[in-house]
Amino acid sequence: MNTEWNSLNDILRSLRLPAVAAELVPRLQTAGHHKALEIVNEVFEMEREQRADRRIERLRKAAKLPVGKTFDALDMGRLPAGLQLSIERLRRGAFLETAQNVLCFGLPGTGKSHVACALGHELVNQGRSVRLYQTFELVQELLAAKRDLTLPRALRKLDRYELLILDDIGYVQQNAEEIEVLFTLLAERYERRSLVITSNLVFSQWDQIFKNPMTTAAAIDRLVHHSVILEFDVDSYRTETARQRAEEQNERDD
Repeated sequence: MNTEWNSLNDILRSLRLPAVAAELVPRLQTAGHHKALEIVNEVFEMEREQRADRRIERLRKAAKLPVGKTFDALDMGRLPAGLQLSIERLRRGAFLETAQNVLCFGLPGTGKSHVACALGHELVNQGRSVRLYQTFELVQELLAAKRDLTLPRALRKLDRYELLILDDIGYVQQNAEEIEVLFTLLAERYERRSLVITSNLVFSQWDQIFKNPMTTAAAIDRLVHHSVILEFDVDSYRTETARQRAEEQNERDD
């Protein structure tokens, strides 16, 4: 019975009902309603589960992740074994606790964006707050906020997310103002909040993004300091598909 009481108290505290947690069990015990404890426990457990489901649904809507980009839809077998192992470790979500970044490099079509989104889905299902952005869209939002003198507020809003996914940073060709707001975001989250960044450009090519060598070096330094680097050194999915079709056609012709 004590175990059941402890379980109920844990549930009530998780529901942020401290007064109920302190009073309900002793009052049931005093009134001799011991048999009611199991039913009460079940009802409050249902409430906790439903609250958790509603919260995850809110997080899923806020994340703006594409529905189909999950691990269930990903062919992990086409990725190198070492890369698969790194991804499996990231799925646990522990990297968020230490504000680690995840940097995904590879040519277009190699699966880096799919993995980034799938990781986002996985973390949302764990109750973590995630937000996906196409990098150029976020840069434009921050630039507009700066012009409206609301950049600090915009950065605080982004800080609510435990993980920001910045997709396709390599496609961004910024002017000086855009570079400044992007760098400001990276600096704000440094050692505080995690980023997942996908890029078709390796670090040696990031001067195409940040233009200035010192700014490029500073951005890379902040991102790499606490990071996991995933290299998608595989053929494009589209290339593989086209090759398979060609091979199947050749077999039919033979």
